[in-house]
Amino acid sequence: MDVVLIPLMQVINTVVGLYVWIVVAGVVLSWLTAFGVLNTSNKAVYMIGDFIYRVTEPALRPIRNILPNMGAVDLSPVALILILMFIQSFLNQMVMKLV
Repeated sequence: MDVVLIPLMQVINTVVGLYVWIVVAGVVLSWLTAFGVLNTSNKAVYMIGDFIYRVTEPALRPIRNILPNMGAVDLSPVALILILMFIQSFLNQMVMKLV
């Protein structure tokens, strides 16, 4: 059982880490778009932004509904990253207990 469970938890941990980086990329992309550095009429920029939006929005939307409205400041990515870091820490503790 541990032979399968430990690698599975490590894969999940890696996927969570990649998702954190996708959230960070989405934040940076939104800033660069807002400041006019990137133009969303460029097909590549649009496709990357659309992909990041579609991947992160299902996780960010419930957090936005819970957090108070701060105007132009969106704290939902920070909250999501903290939740994902907690999940990673939990998975690392579970792997250590199994080893």
